[in-house]
Order: sequence, then structure tokens, then C-alpha cells
Amino acid sequence: MSQQKHRRRLLVVLALALATGALLFLAFGGIGENLVYYWSPSELHANADKAVGATIRLGGLVEKGSVVQEGLNLRFNVTDGESSVPVVAEAIPPAMFREAIGVVVEGTMTPEGVFKTQRLMVKHDNQYKPPHDLDARSMKELMATMQFDEDPHK
Repeated sequence: MSQQKHRRRLLVVLALALATGALLFLAFGGIGENLVYYWSPSELHANADKAVGATIRLGGLVEKGSVVQEGLNLRFNVTDGESSVPVVAEAIPPAMFREAIGVVVEGTMTPEGVFKTQRLMVKHDNQYKPPHDLDARSMKELMATMQFDEDPHK
């Protein structure tokens, strides 16, 4: 009996060690390959050699006078007040996109010094501002402005 208990205990310990090792590998095994660094334009220029080809999130403000729409591509500069990086976005910009707004773009730096992205996010505060008194319409009036193909209650 004691040999059977010893064997069972050994199997349980081995199973727990194997499960722990598998979990640690899944949690930390490929973490270095999946990290996305968040850099400002100044940090990007300071680490230009490391930036080429790496996946990076670049954050800053859209520089005034830099926004140019070229077909499906959007060109603009991201600045932190000290440095500026040219960006080419192959994405439809969010409705709130404009000059002097905070943005975060995820992509890679090319050897030519242009940041290419397909992911463009606008940074904004989440502060709710109620409509002005001039827009104090009733719910019935607001619903009348909605466009329905047919009455949903029929």
C-alpha cells in the first residue's frame, strides 16, 4: 500500500509540475515578440535604429497644416512639440480626426523615415457634455429624426 501511495503522490506532483510549466510557457514564452511599445515622436527619433520594422504605437498631436488626403491614404505629421514624424495611414480616419487632436497610430517605421499605419485612433476625453437648451427636444422629436425603412412596431 505505501508503495502505491508513493507512486500516486509522485504522479500528482509530476502532473502539477507539468501543468505549471505549460502555463508559464504560455504566459511568458512569446511575450517579447508580442510587445508593442508606446513612443512619442522624440523617443522615436532617438531610437530610430530600433524603430525600423518594429511594431510601435506612436502618440502625439496631429500637426497643424499637415493633413493631406491622397485617395485612400491619409498623410499627416504627429508631433510632441519638440519633434515631428510623418505618418501615412492606410485607413479611414475616425470621424473625430482633425488637426491638433491627440492620436495614437500603431504601425512600423520605414527606412525612409515614414511611419506606416493601418490603425489610427483618436484620443479624446470621456467627459459628457449635455446638449444646449436650444437643442432641448423631446424624445418623440428626436425619434422623428431617425431614419427607419419601416415602423419597427408593426
